[in-house]
Amino acid sequence: MTEIRTVAVVGAGTIGASWTALFLAHGLDVIAYDPSPEAEAKLRAFARRALPDVFRQASAPRDGQLGFSTSLEDAVSSADFVQENAPEREDVKTALIARIEAAAPSHAIIASSTTAFPHSIIAAGAKDPSRVIIAHPFNPPHLVPLVELVGTRPDAPAVLKAFEFYKGLGREPVILKREAIGHLANRLQAALMREALYCLEQGIADVEDIDRAVRYGPGLRWAFMGPFQTYHVAGGPGGIRHYFAHLGPSQVQRWNSLGRPDLDESLEQKAIAGVEAMLGQSTVEELEAERDRSLKAIIAALGSARM
Repeated sequence: MTEIRTVAVVGAGTIGASWTALFLAHGLDVIAYDPSPEAEAKLRAFARRALPDVFRQASAPRDGQLGFSTSLEDAVSSADFVQENAPEREDVKTALIARIEAAAPSHAIIASSTTAFPHSIIAAGAKDPSRVIIAHPFNPPHLVPLVELVGTRPDAPAVLKAFEFYKGLGREPVILKREAIGHLANRLQAALMREALYCLEQGIADVEDIDRAVRYGPGLRWAFMGPFQTYHVAGGPGGIRHYFAHLGPSQVQRWNSLGRPDLDESLEQKAIAGVEAMLGQSTVEELEAERDRSLKAIIAALGSARM
């Protein structure tokens, strides 16, 4: 943290704006770049709304300075750290990272927020791939602490420095041992979504009941326990050893019955109709606001529970 004073945020959409609020609240100066004519006004408006939430999370909140540039090269020229948030297109990201590398100081780490691309693709156009890392957040990153890190190797200097940087921002970074499409948490989410769609396709349950089953069942535990800890506690006094010994075969039976849905137009329309019926007239903006209120309440409750 002591070596990183200025962050360039490349791409000021939903993810970039959220990163910006997080950086500013920890006293970092931000220079943002986005080619959209409306980007600066939207970014400043979002930062004003989001900063109070991050201030409440930060142990020593400080207010960094926000600048905006219409030139990518100017935005990154004095950066100690670059957070790239361009659209999820391979050609766009690789070309952009090559431009960033050419214009940014040699000590600057280039971190991509890519949702699914592995490191070998993201860094394909870089002259020095070791300074390019994946730093994939969960939306919105100013509230959700997880940051997944991938580099040329787990102990690469850029990865370790980024780990300490994000840790200093109150995040929970996870270093992947090797690259994978979708990284880690999105792969776990994808597995659940695949089975949710299979249950819908097979008529086991409708959209609303599938969501209710997750929200009011395992989803409550998942706010504070991962899958391994969940099964360890479920094993009783014997923990996960007892679980595998006594319930392992039933787990295998469930795995063998899991499905692979055919995501054709019929299933897509069934899912869309179910979501629209469940949510009624609620807009995405209203649902985002509800999500953020709930996230803040959960984070506050977990903080109190661990004190």
